[in-house]
Amino acid sequence: MNVRRLIPTTALASATVLGLTALTACSTSAADDKDGKLDIVASFYPMQYLAEQIGGDHVSVTTLTEPGQEPHDLEISARQRGELEESGVALYLKGLQPAVDKAIDQSGIKTKVDAATLTSMEKHGNEVGGHAEEHDHAEDEEGHDHGHSHEGADPHVWLDPVKYAEVAEGVGKALEKADPKHAKTYEKNTAALVKKLGGLNKSFEDGLKNTGPGSSRVFITTHAAFGYLAERYGLTEEAISGLDPEGEPSAKRVKDLQKMAKADGVTTVFYETLVSDKTAQTLAKDTGLKTDVLDPVEGITDDSKGDDYMQVMHSNLKALQKALGAK
Repeated sequence: MNVRRLIPTTALASATVLGLTALTACSTSAADDKDGKLDIVASFYPMQYLAEQIGGDHVSVTTLTEPGQEPHDLEISARQRGELEESGVALYLKGLQPAVDKAIDQSGIKTKVDAATLTSMEKHGNEVGGHAEEHDHAEDEEGHDHGHSHEGADPHVWLDPVKYAEVAEGVGKALEKADPKHAKTYEKNTAALVKKLGGLNKSFEDGLKNTGPGSSRVFITTHAAFGYLAERYGLTEEAISGLDPEGEPSAKRVKDLQKMAKADGVTTVFYETLVSDKTAQTLAKDTGLKTDVLDPVEGITDDSKGDDYMQVMHSNLKALQKALGAK
């Protein structure tokens, strides 16, 4: 059985302090590279977004994961290793991209900011949320093995606006330390971003508060990226595969999802923009369900329903409201 813990709705006061112990301090200022700007290498889009929003005009940001590239399987090129060595700050999320973790660990970068240390992490399988606990209990009573995977810590913290705000605060502190000359600007920009994320959280709270008569609060996704979001807003995510977006579900898992969808009144199977939708489309066809996009915001492309993190997350909210019959 999966171990599920309730996530506190308030930010952990010690999270930023804990995270900053993972930083490698620099002597005075790392802003000595591109046109006097602080040179930051971000591992993938959610880290890039934080760096750009907080750093503003005082930073030059390069991302290791190109738009449209699936970040989980990224391999680091020799050119990218060179970019890392020349950067003043590396901003990444340990546990999501093993090749990035290794390259940063082996580099001589002055300031290494691991976003995973800036908020609390949870272990999630392919079923997450309040319904999942009830479902597990029911199946245990029947003596059945529900077969949920026991995977490592779920790295998808940016899909919970509250956790993402905690990470933003830690990143802001790191940039202030790396480039004290512009510390006041970083502090101001961090506060503005945290306020925006607070507004996004409120939108999700209000938008998913009430579902239509008979509607389920269960949604099906391609892979288990939305566990934090589900727990935050009282939903249940049922993922076709686990944390690995390329994972193949077992025949038993597909059969269980078909039965669950019918029993719980699920209307929609969500797929993503950066991975194949074949399994999601097949499941939807076999169960007579609709399909729609729920974007894990791992990268922005021409297919994204928005130009940045905030726009895509608002699009995700609308998709969930429609699928769940929320008013």
